[in-house]
Amino acid sequence: MWDRNEMAARAAKEIRDGMYVNLGIGIPTLVSNFIPKNLDVTLQSENGMLGMGPFPKERYVDPDLINAGKQTITELDKTSYFSSADSFAMIRGGHIDMAILGAMEVSENGDLANWMIPGKLVKGMGGAMDLVSGVKRVIVIMDHTNKKGDSKLLKKCTLPLTGRGVVDSLITNYGMFEIISEGIKIIEIADGASLEQIKAATEGNLVI
Repeated sequence: MWDRNEMAARAAKEIRDGMYVNLGIGIPTLVSNFIPKNLDVTLQSENGMLGMGPFPKERYVDPDLINAGKQTITELDKTSYFSSADSFAMIRGGHIDMAILGAMEVSENGDLANWMIPGKLVKGMGGAMDLVSGVKRVIVIMDHTNKKGDSKLLKKCTLPLTGRGVVDSLITNYGMFEIISEGIKIIEIADGASLEQIKAATEGNLVI
């Protein structure tokens, strides 16, 4: 089945020329490594950076250049910097084309739960609530099941929601899916996965 890099590479195929894209913490940050060089894509970080470059090689690390997940990144010739308030004005104003986010749970109608980790102290929901309500398309990358083997594609989310009906597409280690009115539609099955495995690992209504 797909590993983290393969999931990120599949998500990168959904990016189109000229897009402004926000990458969430975790697996989504890897997407920047797979964006084709012939595409003019601008990555936005909600901590105040437009035009993020790839992760730096060790000798080029600058501790002042970080993304929203506090990972070191690089700048480009077109990079610009601004306040967090201006960054969220871009997001809330509908100027970001796509957000690629991680998640703990997604429901069959596209509800997203991705800010509260069970049993852990968290500082808050971050920028995800603004992102899912302000961008034009939301793609979620996550494992299909949790560490216990329970499905993360549910009929109804059990964790506090980040947004209701906001997820457009899902990429898991089992494949790619879209949220439609009837439920979770299979778009592509990952190499090494089977339809039977997907059925067994999906609690929400699966559309084949």
